[in-house]
Amino acid sequence: MARGTTAMEVRADGVAVITISNPPVNALSLDVIASLQRNYAEALSRNDVRAIVLTGAKGRFCGGFDINAFGNKPKNEKPGSLSIDFLTDIVEDARIPSVAAIDGIALGGGLEVAMVCHARVSTPSAQLGLPELQLGIIPGMGGTQRLPRLVGLPKALEMMLMSKAIKGREAHELGLVDAIASPHELVSAACSWALEIAEQKRPWFKSLYRTDKLPAIGEVKEILKTARVRAQMQAANVQHPIVCIDVIEEGIVSSPRAGLMKEALSGKMLEQSQTSKSLRHFFFAQRATSKVPNITTMGLTPRRIKKAAIVGGGLMGAGIATVFIFNDFLVVLKEVNEQFLCAGINRVKANLQSFVRKGQLTKEDYEKKISLLSGVLDYEQFRDADIVIEAVIEDIILKQQIFYDLEKFCRHNCIFATNTSTIDLDLIGQKTASQDRIVGAHFFSPAHVMPLLEIVRTHQTSSQVIVDLLDVAKKIRKTPVVVGNCTGFAVNRMFFPYTQAAAFLVDYGLDVYHIDHVIKQFGMPMGPFRLADLVGFGVSVATRKQYLQTYPERCYNSMLVQIMLEDNRTGESSCRGFYLYDDKRKPSPDPDMRKYIEKSRKMAGVAQDPKLMKLTDNDIVEMIFFPVLNEACRVLDEGIALKASDLDVASVMGMGFPSYRGGVMFWADSLSAKYVYNRLEAWSRDYGVFFKPCEYLAARARENASLAAKAGGPKSRL
Repeated sequence: MARGTTAMEVRADGVAVITISNPPVNALSLDVIASLQRNYAEALSRNDVRAIVLTGAKGRFCGGFDINAFGNKPKNEKPGSLSIDFLTDIVEDARIPSVAAIDGIALGGGLEVAMVCHARVSTPSAQLGLPELQLGIIPGMGGTQRLPRLVGLPKALEMMLMSKAIKGREAHELGLVDAIASPHELVSAACSWALEIAEQKRPWFKSLYRTDKLPAIGEVKEILKTARVRAQMQAANVQHPIVCIDVIEEGIVSSPRAGLMKEALSGKMLEQSQTSKSLRHFFFAQRATSKVPNITTMGLTPRRIKKAAIVGGGLMGAGIATVFIFNDFLVVLKEVNEQFLCAGINRVKANLQSFVRKGQLTKEDYEKKISLLSGVLDYEQFRDADIVIEAVIEDIILKQQIFYDLEKFCRHNCIFATNTSTIDLDLIGQKTASQDRIVGAHFFSPAHVMPLLEIVRTHQTSSQVIVDLLDVAKKIRKTPVVVGNCTGFAVNRMFFPYTQAAAFLVDYGLDVYHIDHVIKQFGMPMGPFRLADLVGFGVSVATRKQYLQTYPERCYNSMLVQIMLEDNRTGESSCRGFYLYDDKRKPSPDPDMRKYIEKSRKMAGVAQDPKLMKLTDNDIVEMIFFPVLNEACRVLDEGIALKASDLDVASVMGMGFPSYRGGVMFWADSLSAKYVYNRLEAWSRDYGVFFKPCEYLAARARENASLAAKAGGPKSRL
């Protein structure tokens, strides 16, 4: 079955209008490209065609090359057959002009095709960009060569290296598009422009050969040198940003056609890289999280959620309130007294003001958003709320009382959600009769920044409530992951061995700061000890108790944090944790850590291990992350998570695992289940049950199977 097509209609004035049609974003599948080539061959062979206008169906120009087609390209495809032989030698060098009529989106290959045209007409709100680097590749249809010639080298580097899209109006100011038109006049305006080029009333530009916006060679080399340094600092573990810069340089320093050939050859190499495979996996995994078997397949329609009530105005409650008002929901924020309420509202205001400073919100919009928020000290204004989200401290008794009270005031169909990060939802809802509408809505801190929403379902939570929350996640621009109910749910449970493994290595002789350095070099935003400082030791101790109670047989019970807490070291908030912090919160190592570590070793009854002290950096990464993988396998096996790709998304968006490794499960599969199992089994023989591989992992190792392949496991808790 064909994936998309193009259609050509020749107007009475001699303009051939070619329309790309491949819902939902008019992607350039192999079928679309073949159809486009046929249309051009026909148009260029006809004497009645004076010009060509290229556009997209249903208000979208083109969303880029179809990612599904990466694995279907002909193996013996000639390098540059598309970017040089067709787009450059046939379209750009044609005897008649082409004009792109851009509405909605012109991203990736879509923008590259538009830049091949001799002019571009866009709607003011259309999005134009080259986001290919997000997939571990570079623009492969001439974008690396044409964009710098149309917008200038610095702006082109920003758009490509940061995958930054711009709106049509800005594109017009930069020279990327030649004219702005309203959506209903777009094609007509593009046809007029094309005819005026054909009649020599307007200039006939070939983007590939323009040099008016390129600086002198010396300046080009300085700009690219700076770009390389920044790329290396921001993404030291990946090669595609540097490759992109090299390809751009080739086209400017050597020749545009040499640049096109280098682009084609480099692009083919990058497509086969592990980084690109990982990022493409993550791209599809993100889009699959909202597809939940037996929930989203039931034909349920989400109810309209207009008003949200938040209980608790602390960091999390204020962050959640910010998310909702930023996305135009009415919000009621409840606190226990005026002082706490005022502090909570001020936190929301500060969050919104940070958006204003970043240019994501105007001052006028700020006033509109903050007007959607009201603060209260009782539940009276909760009566017409569509959803209540409890965001108080991790105290089971307090949470139970709140849910008991909510039943008295809220409507019978109001959703009762809790933002707890670890506590079993069955315990929280124990005193309520409304078990079918109790759900976890676990935001990650800071809630107005972090992109993940963990939706936790108990055995009794209705499918309607899950469908409603999936719709809310979409409207507040969060990526949802639906999981089952247990201590820690999916994300925090999966990662509880992370800090425990790090503490184990310290007890056995490794340096705190070296471990943090190694884990950051691996690609995490920070190491486990810096993270513990940021979260706060009070939270660390409380969650450690939860996991010790629930999973005692596989916890490494280090007393290091407890010892430091007893000495009034609470982490970054007290400026003293594993690191010392100056008045600007800049961390520095603390020589006093040795005495705490010595005490922790004595309490654990262990000594420095010469074997472990010789671990390579790669060994350290594996000893810290393989227990995480082991727990992730249990989460999948027990049906807490429905699919391995959900855990990949959760690990990246919830914990900062590097996306260019694809997520924890995908990364493990790149190493093989057998390799992970053998390492854990060896460590468990030497150091105990903390490292003992679970049966799910053992079975995949025996079968040499992917960790994502769930065969004959128990029924899902969903």
